[in-house]
This record gives sequence, structure tokens and C-alpha cells, in this order.
Amino acid sequence: MIAATVGGVPVSVDEVDARESALRDGPLAGALPARGTSEGRQLRRWLTQLIVTERVVAAEADALGLTAAHAPTEAEVLPDMSARLEIGSIAAAALRDPTARALFVYVTAAVEVSDEEVADYHARNPMRFAVAPRDGDGWRTSALVAPPLAQVRPAITEHLRGAARRRAFRVWLDERRAALVQLAPGYEHPGDPRQPDNTHRH
Repeated sequence: MIAATVGGVPVSVDEVDARESALRDGPLAGALPARGTSEGRQLRRWLTQLIVTERVVAAEADALGLTAAHAPTEAEVLPDMSARLEIGSIAAAALRDPTARALFVYVTAAVEVSDEEVADYHARNPMRFAVAPRDGDGWRTSALVAPPLAQVRPAITEHLRGAARRRAFRVWLDERRAALVQLAPGYEHPGDPRQPDNTHRH
């Protein structure tokens, strides 16, 4: 039984089963949906997406001769929860692998932000990188004056460059998956509106 293929190479249902079993035997087991339910099937679709993404990343890194050597840390690529939400749960999970992070660096190496983008961001968010001063007792108080652009330019540049690189990697990864991955019925993307378990409930 085949759940998907990546570049013509099959991903077996057994592999999805094994990944699910590992989760259900782990510390998060109590938070997982029951097997056989709509949510349980969605979990299997998510795991399938993770497996095929890992295969795409491994194949692309291998083709480029990339290794885990000199890869940035996970915290450098995904510094906070906002960054993880930006890039998506599948890509964020795949980026736990240092070889995937080396690929991230390669794919996003040319991504930069302009001086105009930095200035525009500061104009719209003047207090975003203001440092709260300390009062006489050492407590931080609210910053009342926006710092000049020259003072916060490096922080804004790094913030915008990080977001732009995550966006570029997500787009690139989506394109490579579209080119290489075929999903079997029942293993569609969890967000595919054509599959029966993708229903919006309140």
C-alpha cells in the first residue's frame, strides 16, 4: 500500500503507520485524536506531508551536495512562535533537521530587504524595537519615545530579512513538492478542500 510517491519513489503506508505509532507511544499521546476519527485521519495526512517534505528536502540537499556542516541552529532560522506560524507546521517540523536548515540557507541566500522597506516598517511600527528604560528600582518601564531609525535599523533589517527568507523558503518548498509529490487517495493534504475530512467546525 502506497501513501505517496516522491520523485517516483514510494512512501509506504507502513511508514506512515510507524510514524503515527511513534507519536502515540510518546509523551504527547494524550493530546492526539483517536484512531479512525476524522481528526485521526487528518493527523495521518499531516504525517504524510511531513514524510514527503523530509524526502523532498533530503533529495534537494543531496542534489546540491549540501550537508549539515555549518548549518544554522533551529533558533536562528525559527526564533519564535510567530516564525513557526509564518513558515507553517510542516516546514517548521522539517527544519528540525540541520541538513534542511543548510538547504534553507542555500535557497534563501539572495534574499535581502531594501532600505525603503526598513524605513517604511519603522514608520508604521515606530515603537517595535524601542528599549524600555529601567526605573530607579531596576524595573523596566514603558518606552515613551520612538528610537530613531538609525538606532534600530539593524534590528529591523534582521527582522524583515528573516521573515522574507522564511516566506521564500516556504514558496520554494511548495513548488518542489508540487513538482515531485503525488499523494494517494486518503493521504491528501489536510487542507485540501476536496477531501472529506477537511470540514470547518465551531
